[in-house]
Amino acid sequence: MTPGLEARVLVRRAAFTLDVTVSAAPGEVVAVLGPNGAGKSTLLAVLAGLLRPDGGYVRMGDETVTDVDAGVHVPAHRRGVGLLAQQALLFPHLTALGNVAFGPRAQGVARREAEERARELLAAVDTAALADRRPSQMSGGQQQRVALARALAPGPELLLLDEPLAALDVDAAPAMRSLLRRIVRDRKQTALLVTHSALDALVLADSVVVLTGGNLVEQGPTRDVLARPRSPFTARIAGLDLIPGVAAPDGLRTADGLLVSGHAENVEEGEPAVAVFPPSAVAVYASPPSGSPRNVLPVRLAAIEPRGDTVRLRAGAVEGGPEWVDGLAADVTPAAVADLAVEPGAELWFVVKATEVGIHAASS
Repeated sequence: MTPGLEARVLVRRAAFTLDVTVSAAPGEVVAVLGPNGAGKSTLLAVLAGLLRPDGGYVRMGDETVTDVDAGVHVPAHRRGVGLLAQQALLFPHLTALGNVAFGPRAQGVARREAEERARELLAAVDTAALADRRPSQMSGGQQQRVALARALAPGPELLLLDEPLAALDVDAAPAMRSLLRRIVRDRKQTALLVTHSALDALVLADSVVVLTGGNLVEQGPTRDVLARPRSPFTARIAGLDLIPGVAAPDGLRTADGLLVSGHAENVEEGEPAVAVFPPSAVAVYASPPSGSPRNVLPVRLAAIEPRGDTVRLRAGAVEGGPEWVDGLAADVTPAAVADLAVEPGAELWFVVKATEVGIHAASS
């Protein structure tokens, strides 16, 4: 089993500061999520040894590869880190076999042994038949498989996966996702996965950390974080609706005083909290609903988004109404959209049953 990771990374820029602590147990895959500009790529650059931080340390197992206070900085090629990025970036003049054998050869491994290791890895990623092909003779998905074999060939203690599926088409991505899961699990490889995809995190990662504005705002087991998000970004990628506020006796009180009814989970009254519910739990009305439903939200229809067998209605704020409804979503059938007979800009009412709303402690 490969060593684990412990790191505290501080990077200061004119308009941005990254200050996070991350760890991965031996053999654990940690997904790093966050919006653009959150600091994900900067974190990976520090871990890989491509960027010197302004403070902190990076330890892999018993070895310290970065320690700003002690003046330690092991260069990238000596710290036992493999990197698989969005683009395969294979050496165009080398065959698949030559690309994968390059890392071991650079470590001083004899040519025959390096090529034997390369052939084993090409077989493991289902590209043995491509050994003699150059990158120009491969599809994008094939190149990414070879790039994965190349990243693993030197036996890295830590594997960094920087959105490895983002550049693949819809046919190649699922196969590559399954391959990554099998290879990483079989090898008990410690890895950090940067992704914008909840599916990638669920399939590949044991745990998740969420960065926003250079800070860590959520962390925990993957399914727990995505099922009970505490930040707007996490809710969005998990496909859930989220309303911020503070915990109240019967749910959540928003900043403008509205009570959102729901059931609380391990949150104290008055504590910062979020109300979370799936778009499928939202009923939509073209006029104020009759009766006395508990959660009725006036919205302006901002967008209509087809999503397979359903249609997502995206909300915006109505004049004089709560701003926090902006971005909320309701998933309805095409028949329901036809019955509503509305277009973007129309006023609607979103209704959510209290039993569908979970109240969770908010991220700090």
